[in-house]
Amino acid sequence: LRRQIHDGRFTTGALPGESALGSEFAASRNTVREALALLRDEGLVERVPRLGTLVSGRKYDHGLDRLSGLNETLHTHGPVHNEVRLAQETAAPPGVARRLELTEGAPVVHIERLRLLGDRPVSLDLTYLAPDVGLPLLEQDLEHNDVFALITGVCGHRLGPAEVSLEAVNADPHSASVLHTPPGAALLLMERLTRLDGGRPVDLEYIRLRGDRITMSGRLD
Repeated sequence: LRRQIHDGRFTTGALPGESALGSEFAASRNTVREALALLRDEGLVERVPRLGTLVSGRKYDHGLDRLSGLNETLHTHGPVHNEVRLAQETAAPPGVARRLELTEGAPVVHIERLRLLGDRPVSLDLTYLAPDVGLPLLEQDLEHNDVFALITGVCGHRLGPAEVSLEAVNADPHSASVLHTPPGAALLLMERLTRLDGGRPVDLEYIRLRGDRITMSGRLD
């Protein structure tokens, strides 16, 4: 039922009644009610007296098939807006320096952005860039552009492969406050290290995605 909501099956906004859902899934009415309560707690549906169960939210697919920015990934759902919370040159923390193959304390460009689809917070992105790639970006419109698009379009660099890891984490107080979600809520943490086509790592990102608004999908051959 969750998948059907995500796929947009209920275009009228209303789910079938409890009896119809019980028949479709061969489930008792109590089981149907428990399932609807779970979906309500996830923010996907709401129970409205005399109207039944209505779809109140849906998740957006974030593909894992190709390297692209969030605006490019979610463009079919509407424009992505960036609230730039930080954009500056700073000393690389030890872990960041190792991943970017820089000396500890070397300068990097640090960008923190809240990404919104419409008015809905979707992700909090912390990006660290090698200085020769990141410094020109500080003069660009980070509010309306993906970093990947600026790296290729403004700096003229060709991107190569990226290494991605994904794990479930609980929202820390800062992330919860920015993403408008309760502390401890489920988030997807994507760590992505992107290289130029020559193999040099230049872009390290820690992306915290709201688990109730994003699903990861891809095709494996």
